[in-house]
Amino acid sequence: MNKIALRADALLLIAAVIWGTGFVAQRLGMRHVEPLTFTAARFALGAIVLLPIILCVRRRPPVLNASQHLIWAAGAGAVLFVAALLQQIGIVHTTAGKAGFITGLYVVFVPLLGLAVGQRTSSATWAGAILAALGLYLLSVQSGFRIERGDAFVLACAVVWAVHVLIIGAVSPRADALKLAGLQFAIVAVLAGIAAALFEDVDLSRVRQAGGAILYSGVLSVGVAFTLQVVAQRDAPPAHAAILLSLEAVCAALAGWLVLHEHMALREIIGCAVMLTGMLVSQTRRARRA
Repeated sequence: MNKIALRADALLLIAAVIWGTGFVAQRLGMRHVEPLTFTAARFALGAIVLLPIILCVRRRPPVLNASQHLIWAAGAGAVLFVAALLQQIGIVHTTAGKAGFITGLYVVFVPLLGLAVGQRTSSATWAGAILAALGLYLLSVQSGFRIERGDAFVLACAVVWAVHVLIIGAVSPRADALKLAGLQFAIVAVLAGIAAALFEDVDLSRVRQAGGAILYSGVLSVGVAFTLQVVAQRDAPPAHAAILLSLEAVCAALAGWLVLHEHMALREIIGCAVMLTGMLVSQTRRARRA
């Protein structure tokens, strides 16, 4: 493995660790503020972190003009807002580890939803989807075939997140990736801020109490990790990157255990293992092609 590929792998692993441990920050933040307030604050910080990078880093001129960037960012930002809010609501009612694994199902949902726009789905993807569904059953479905409330919200988040990935995949070849990211983060912050002002009791003293969690989630999870992903994927094939980033789920479970003292029953641990296997299997054919 050459140095460029090794650096790309290292950056992707760092991003996976940041995103995985970010679930702990999101759980801790919910002890002080409500979901919309937390979402507005973290994405505002993410946009601020990206701003100097957007202004200073030289990049190839994009095909899209400024107004086209804004239109695509508005659509992507609206979808991202829904996904982030569903995840933030769900994480109040589930553990960081379970949230990490269920969110990771977007890796499987992306090719499945791609069928709607004419993309072909391989047998490996179908096998991965079946394994992921079995793992989700073991992890989240209780007696009477009832899924836990928090897990249901996070599962919906994974579906919406997959839609967001498809949108970004469609526009990214023609766009300035960093500018698009910064704009969509700002749009999420504005939408969440307006909704928080309308539907939540925004208390600045409680926001300050959640300051550490907001800083970690906003600066690192949103700002830094996304930038690392963009830089790394210049030198890492998409399927290879997806496999490395799926370790986010494992990091979320370990961080939840170490920091929040969360524990899983044997059935839930087996479910996590089966889900992770499904995520990896769904990417095997793409990895061979890459």
